[in-house]
Amino acid sequence: MQRLREKIYRWIFTILAFASLIFLVGIILFLFKESLPLFRYVPVGDFLLGTAWYPTHEEAEFGILPLIVASLWVTLGALVICVPLGVGSALYIHELASARQRAFLKPLIEILASIPSVVYGFFGMVIAAPFLQQLLKLPTGLCAFTASVMLGIMAVPTVTSIAEDALSCVPNSFREASLAVGANRWQTLTQVVLPAAGSGISTAIILGMSRAIGETMTVLMVAGGAAVMPRSFFDPVRPMTSTIAAEMGEAAVGSLHYNALFSIGLILFLITLIFNILAEIISRRFRLKLGLGR
Repeated sequence: MQRLREKIYRWIFTILAFASLIFLVGIILFLFKESLPLFRYVPVGDFLLGTAWYPTHEEAEFGILPLIVASLWVTLGALVICVPLGVGSALYIHELASARQRAFLKPLIEILASIPSVVYGFFGMVIAAPFLQQLLKLPTGLCAFTASVMLGIMAVPTVTSIAEDALSCVPNSFREASLAVGANRWQTLTQVVLPAAGSGISTAIILGMSRAIGETMTVLMVAGGAAVMPRSFFDPVRPMTSTIAAEMGEAAVGSLHYNALFSIGLILFLITLIFNILAEIISRRFRLKLGLGR
């Protein structure tokens, strides 16, 4: 009877372990199924490199290069904000803050990570966009720069929390050994602690980037919604995610427009997959460098 229970438990946990893989495969198959019909009529090159997105015109055009460029610009802008703030906050919390400060700051940052994205969107649309428009003398505050600022702020809690957890995994013996051979605190931090936590910090940055590139509501509300090739960070843009959210309700099921939106989702999935593969490669190189794994 005991063996039977153990087998049942093993099968239950095996099914649970593979459930996420099954869901992932199902999502991929569904994306391909709904995307591929578009490419019977629109060449892949025209779809990826076309600069005109007019899916509802009589002669529809399905060029998503402006959408891809907008997503990459907004994500890179968000990284410029969230990486130094997030990693710097993690270093302060773990290495410099007192126990009382740490007990206050860590839960506060995790609470910030739980704020719904639509709240950030309202804040950006009502407060940040008019302020930046007046400060920088812009034609409109709803632009790629505003979206980058809001996404960067949104990603800071994610980067900070994961990077701080990575720093906490560095053994104290590493710090003690560095101080024992004459290194000061700054040298210990930059040359010992950061390289040792490099795997976790790189993962934190990739996850922050993934949140930025996959965010929908905030960019839909503050990026400006212009599906044209941006010429600067201060132009209105429409990233891929906001395009899907804005137009899916208007697209007739089975139409080319409908298939094109799923194709955008497929491209977004592939970009995110590439980021995750890069994160795993970087993480593995750090582990090999430190002799923590093969």
